[in-house]
Amino acid sequence: MTAIERARTVAVIGAGTMGQGIAQVALLAGHPVRLYDSAPERAREAVQTVAGRVERLVAKGRLDRAEADEAVRRLASVDALTGLAPAALVIEAIVEDVAVKRELFTALEAVVPQDALLATNTSSLSVTELAAGLEHPGRFLGLHFFNPAPLLPLVEVISGHATDPAAAESAYRTVLGWGKTPVRCADTPGFIVNRIARPFYAEAFAVYEEQGADPATIDAVLRESGGFRMGPFELTDLIGQDVNEAVTRSVWDSFFRSPKFTPSLAQRRLVQSGRLGRKTGHGWFPYAGDAQAPAPHTAGPEEAPEKVTVVGDLGPAAALADLMEEAGIPVTATGHGGPYIQLPGEGQLVLADGKTSVEFTDVVYFDLALDYRDATRIALSAGEDTSERTLAEAIGLFQKLGKKVSVIGDVPGMIVARTVAMLIDLTADAVARGVASAEDIDTAMRLGVNYPLGPSEWHARLGRDWAYDLLHHLDERCPGGRYAPSLALFKLGYAAGEDEDGDGDDNGEGTA
Repeated sequence: MTAIERARTVAVIGAGTMGQGIAQVALLAGHPVRLYDSAPERAREAVQTVAGRVERLVAKGRLDRAEADEAVRRLASVDALTGLAPAALVIEAIVEDVAVKRELFTALEAVVPQDALLATNTSSLSVTELAAGLEHPGRFLGLHFFNPAPLLPLVEVISGHATDPAAAESAYRTVLGWGKTPVRCADTPGFIVNRIARPFYAEAFAVYEEQGADPATIDAVLRESGGFRMGPFELTDLIGQDVNEAVTRSVWDSFFRSPKFTPSLAQRRLVQSGRLGRKTGHGWFPYAGDAQAPAPHTAGPEEAPEKVTVVGDLGPAAALADLMEEAGIPVTATGHGGPYIQLPGEGQLVLADGKTSVEFTDVVYFDLALDYRDATRIALSAGEDTSERTLAEAIGLFQKLGKKVSVIGDVPGMIVARTVAMLIDLTADAVARGVASAEDIDTAMRLGVNYPLGPSEWHARLGRDWAYDLLHHLDERCPGGRYAPSLALFKLGYAAGEDEDGDGDDNGEGTA
């Protein structure tokens, strides 16, 4: 099937913020648009609101007067579902209630023509379940827009169990023609974005619960080292703790309470206390009045080591050798053993690998960075047996490279590394299960939640067995299944690159 012709009507049910946004998108793409709401006055008000937004686009020079006038003439509200009879596509954006939505779509089947597509904008409910009982479930699918719909480009096109592939293709081509970036997705809990994004929140909350670091420090590390636009604590305060936790619990329940998606007890307590974020004046951080957000932990100044030795291939952190030379720290390289940076005091500086410093005599771990040259902050962790000299040298080294340093607790996988590894694993598993392609998942995560890289892009950059090894080590130290790497991740990279003894540990003797 091809895209729905511009001359055909698009109907939007639900006159709230999302419904108005979707109506605006379809309208400016050239369709006649009909708005319906169970409260007719809300639909009429929504028409005026959308018309006002069109006028503002003219004032900003983004739309000419003739186009705006024509668009407004194509927009109208209707007081009854029968007014949607001409629609070739109906998009529902009402309350997230299965019974209410199913009743609506059953009624719509008696109104719209048989070639009309029926779509739900649900972000959490099963498309398959919503289609159950329809006479023509093949034309039913999900079109999940992101708020605000006129501005955000991503649209998840979700096929339920009974969705006709031709219907999904027509919807895909239609929203593509509207200037959006559609991604194809099977009907799975959370679809793409809300499924794959869970570790971004969950691992940060876990580090906090493990007393590894405070929220401000975790956010700062993920922003300034990981390259994420916002940290998970500030982001969930913006979203609303109740909203974010509800999505997490919905995905967890839908996956039969898999440990991969276990909610955070700390977040549950926050919700129970009524600290829901910006909307209540307090969440992880205070917002009321002249409240000041807590500052991240930043280490005081230390002397940089006079020289270092790079042992083995630092892999994702290989750029550090050049950065140290440029900063005036002499570097000697040896290809045997490692990988680690040998400090003058005989301690080792090791990239996070899912193990802990306490397991070794004198080791400081450093976290993963999106780009070590551009990163402005690096996290370090040390164990009880790590010498003060080794930690001071590690701090001083990164400070010499122009980085702020946050010293966190001895948590396996640290912050950025364990988050990225879990994102990679969930993506590999989703691709293997036919949820979506790796390319569509990468697109969805970049556009839907502003990740600096898609999970598969991270995987390609970090190496085929990096995520598997880190999660394997994490799973040994935190058993229970949460960190057990998926079979898909094993097949994707590690099986092809297994080391000679077959134990999956590529580290040489005496390394972390």
